Parts: sequence; C-alpha cells; structure tokens
Amino acid sequence: MSGFENFARQAAEIELEIERKGIALGIDWNDPVEVDELARAALACRPENLDRGFSDPQSHARHELFGLAHLMLQVMEESAHEKIHTHGGPIWKIFGRALWRAWQANQGNRAGQ
Repeated sequence: MSGFENFARQAAEIELEIERKGIALGIDWNDPVEVDELARAALACRPENLDRGFSDPQSHARHELFGLAHLMLQVMEESAHEKIHTHGGPIWKIFGRALWRAWQANQGNRAGQ
C-alpha cells in the first residue's frame, strides 16, 4: 500500500500531456470518427513493433500519446487497488471511452473467429 500517491495529481498531469500531444497532432477530440480511429491504432500498437528511430515527429508524438494512455490506465488501476476513485478530465474521458469501445469491438471480433 503506497499511501503517498497523489493519484488525482498524476491523472491531471498525464491528461495535460495527452492534451498537448493532441494539439501537436491536430486531433479534434470532438470528432468521434477521428478519436475512434486513434483508439484503434493505440490498441493495435505493440512495443515490439515500434520503430525506435521515429523517422517523423508525428509518429513519435502519436506513440508518446499511446504511452500516456497506457500510463493513465496504470494510475487508475493502481488507485483502484488503493480503493481510491481516480478519473481524468474531459479529454481523457473522450479518449478513454473510445479506447473502451475499440477494446470491446476487438473482443467481439475475437469471439467470432
């Protein structure tokens, strides 16, 4: 039990970075098609498939965004283990819901195989 973690602060800091990456990438968080596509790409991204050289800044920023999403989920999971309800702000809620939809769709595709 950590007891010293400030999960709300961590979530806010991560969300701020997600928002910054979104600005750099030109993401319209109010465009559900764009956000759903981004979520599908995030779920398909695997560390072993990453080109560590990142030939372009857009790819690098996109992969950092995916890493931030993973980090946010870890913070939320850790806080839940401490029986603390941690949530993100509006940008995370939009992206988090899209990630959830993409994950559910992926599970449905696996069940149909």
